[in-house]
Amino acid sequence: MRKYQDNNTQLVTVICNRCKKELKVENGILKEGCFEVSHAFGYFSEKDGQVYQFDLCEQCFDKMLAEFQVPAEVKEAKELL
Repeated sequence: MRKYQDNNTQLVTVICNRCKKELKVENGILKEGCFEVSHAFGYFSEKDGQVYQFDLCEQCFDKMLAEFQVPAEVKEAKELL
């Protein structure tokens, strides 16, 4: 969950939707790892038209991955921005 100020331009808070951990934000910049999701379900889904948005801290992301029956594919980024 993200909170903004100044007409939704300045990030002030990021909270993990799973464990409620408040992630470190300094001067509008997120300073720790966060898995951000924004997904719109489409046709053929029972959730058609719904958009889900949430954030997970790295620990909760790792717990989510550990529950997968088929491992996620992991690739190394060629450029880090």
